[in-house]
Amino acid sequence: MNLKAERGAATRDRVLAIATRLFAERGYDDTSIETVLQESGLSRGALYHHYAGKDALFEAVLEATESAVGEQIMQAVRGITDPAQSLEAGVLAWIRLAGDPVIQRIVLIDAPAVLGWQRWRAMEERYSFGMLKAALAATRTVPREFLDLHAHMLLAAINESVLLVARGGERSTAEAAVQEFLRRLLRGSREAPTES
Repeated sequence: MNLKAERGAATRDRVLAIATRLFAERGYDDTSIETVLQESGLSRGALYHHYAGKDALFEAVLEATESAVGEQIMQAVRGITDPAQSLEAGVLAWIRLAGDPVIQRIVLIDAPAVLGWQRWRAMEERYSFGMLKAALAATRTVPREFLDLHAHMLLAAINESVLLVARGGERSTAEAAVQEFLRRLLRGSREAPTES
């Protein structure tokens, strides 16, 4: 990699780190390009060389956040050979990760509004939602024609649970209750296997 490319990559990484912090702290609506420029020390032209605007910058932040979450979920299920146990471990890992205010704000709260539901879901399909569908399919407990529906309902239950925990008072108690509920939900789905 030549020096110019290295500098460009370093600039993108620095801007991404600054934007991630700002979007997480202030939310999309209250984060201005001017603030990103001030904190990064870049000119508007230099920033727009890397990101076409605030939407593109947010999408890059979301993509990086989703990628990091996906890697951590994969780490949590590594070595688990039973598909049902792998699904449970992945779901519980997502609950723990989604408890992070940065992930909540960027992935669960702002992303659907900023990207629109369809674009957000398409990105999720490449990351956590896609992983959830694959793990659910591997358990062979849901008929193929209902797999997408079941995955959507499970993800909605998980994400709503995470947001409830985040807004509640006794975080650790609420998180434990949510984890236990989801364990029971997942185990209940395994009791009646379906034909593949």
